[in-house]
Amino acid sequence: MAETDPKSVQDLTNVVQTLLQQMQDKFQTMSDQIIGRNILTIMSTRIDDLEKNIADLMTQAGVEEIEAAPEKAKEGQGS
Repeated sequence: MAETDPKSVQDLTNVVQTLLQQMQDKFQTMSDQIIGRNILTIMSTRIDDLEKNIADLMTQAGVEEIEAAPEKAKEGQGS
């Protein structure tokens, strides 16, 4: 086997370490983005469920009529 220059071995080691660090940083960024999107999706689903539950409760309480009342009051004020 031919002897290898220690300086070129050190340079190669540095290049490989730099590349590995860059790859790790990119994977971490991608992972963070995926987790962030997943959290947004979960929160969006929870908000949708909450809105549905509120609408169901309002229906049970007969509150739909109150939603229409402010619109009628505004129409009456505009005259």
